Amino acid sequence: MKLAPRFAVLLAAAAVVAGCAPQTSDNSSSDKDDKSGTLRVWLFQEVGNDPKAKVVDSVVTAFEKAHKGTKADVEYIPIDTRAQRVKAAFNDPKSAPDVMEYGNTDTAGYVKDGGLLDVTKEFGAWSEAKDTDPTAKQSVTVDGKTYGSPFYVGVRALYYRTDVFKDLGLQPPKSMAELAATARKIHKAKSDLYGLVVGGAYTYGAMPFVWANGGELATAKGGSGGSYTSGIDSAAAQKGIKAYTSLFTSDNCPAAKCAVMGGNDTITAFAAGKAGMAIGGDFSHTAVEAGKVKGKYAVVPLPGVASGSVAPAFAGGNNIGVLKSTSHRTLAVDLMEQLTSKATQASMFDAMGFLPTFTDVRDAAAAKVPFEKPFVQTLAAGTKFVPASPGWSEIDSSLVLPTMLQEVISGKKSVAAASGDAAKKMNSAFSSAG
Repeated sequence: MKLAPRFAVLLAAAAVVAGCAPQTSDNSSSDKDDKSGTLRVWLFQEVGNDPKAKVVDSVVTAFEKAHKGTKADVEYIPIDTRAQRVKAAFNDPKSAPDVMEYGNTDTAGYVKDGGLLDVTKEFGAWSEAKDTDPTAKQSVTVDGKTYGSPFYVGVRALYYRTDVFKDLGLQPPKSMAELAATARKIHKAKSDLYGLVVGGAYTYGAMPFVWANGGELATAKGGSGGSYTSGIDSAAAQKGIKAYTSLFTSDNCPAAKCAVMGGNDTITAFAAGKAGMAIGGDFSHTAVEAGKVKGKYAVVPLPGVASGSVAPAFAGGNNIGVLKSTSHRTLAVDLMEQLTSKATQASMFDAMGFLPTFTDVRDAAAAKVPFEKPFVQTLAAGTKFVPASPGWSEIDSSLVLPTMLQEVISGKKSVAAASGDAAKKMNSAFSSAG
């Protein structure tokens, strides 16, 4: 998922898939636990899938050798049609795979629909699981139970033009206040460039500003799992919203052009040489390398409010889980673990650039590929995840947060009014989801 469009599409698709959450009819846990036979596996089709398939093939070969009489039939499914495939699988266990890759924002919705198997016991007993990044583990956890194994993670940091910074005598900003000031200096000196290109439809570019200011998307009632209450209208969150939306001005990134931009748009602008800075992921590297700024950029963690701090980033990525309907529970769980093991994640990093979810494997990867260092630093500083509620899919797919941002950017509503309306919509979605 390192090719820039790939991960961005995944995140967008996660909303679509979850928004089309399947209503299950017969996906109860199978009474069978066959120790041989054929396991069906669904993995995502990547742009340039051959390196991924090669790693998977090696895992499958070893798995089949270790389990005589067992086959693993791997199918790579297109992301843009996965909603229909998953819905059909949850409704008809006969058509369902035993093991499946899925976007980590889909977990709560898939659990609510009864599609994923509770593997808490097996994951807890797995010796490698103890080194899983806490946020990655959170992405497979609902109501304290584990429903899969993290496959890889992706975060965003600050890309900046080294040539522009050198020309203007600038240093990478160390705080959000310096970030805004630096952006305006760039645009003032070079009016053909956005200082920091931002997007009104770029939810995960905006959220670090909310989190860095002490705000939260939502809080769990009782402290963990279950029902959520929106926190987007809190004083701290409003401060972060104001900090982000204040960048949509004529002296940085004009609202008329930037309010409609999404994450892909901002990276495209940076790669095309139209911006001094951009908030992009490790997965944006390929697109930037293919652009006009190749050899003229660097990356640092997105700064937080305090000088020298790192703003919390959204931890995106994918997981691999076992379907509740499997008739090969033991084998399926073992294959899930093999596909997400330390050895496999290290190979996937080498083949595809996927950032490992194991902290020790990730540190080794960063040491091997210097470009990854700021993203690993961002992960180490602490990341955030979306509420583990099936209601998140409705919030995401109905564009609650981009609408809020755009209402503020356009001047249609104040930060207080827009965030208050967004909070009401979020709470309605949480309530409907149960």
